[in-house]
Amino acid sequence: MSPRPTLLQLKPRAERAPVSFPLDVNATFESTALLRGTREVLIRHGGEVYRLRHTRNDKLILTK
Repeated sequence: MSPRPTLLQLKPRAERAPVSFPLDVNATFESTALLRGTREVLIRHGGEVYRLRHTRNDKLILTK
């Protein structure tokens, strides 16, 4: 077993190969990770801004 790399041995992110995932894998995110303690976040996609809201009824609403 090889020792773990130190911070000095790690390559900067720009020099590392991009991580690839199989096309059939759906990424799953916890809503708490997206909202980070707030009731609303803005999501930029394709030049548009969308609003993701967490309602009082514990629902998520995505609007343009």
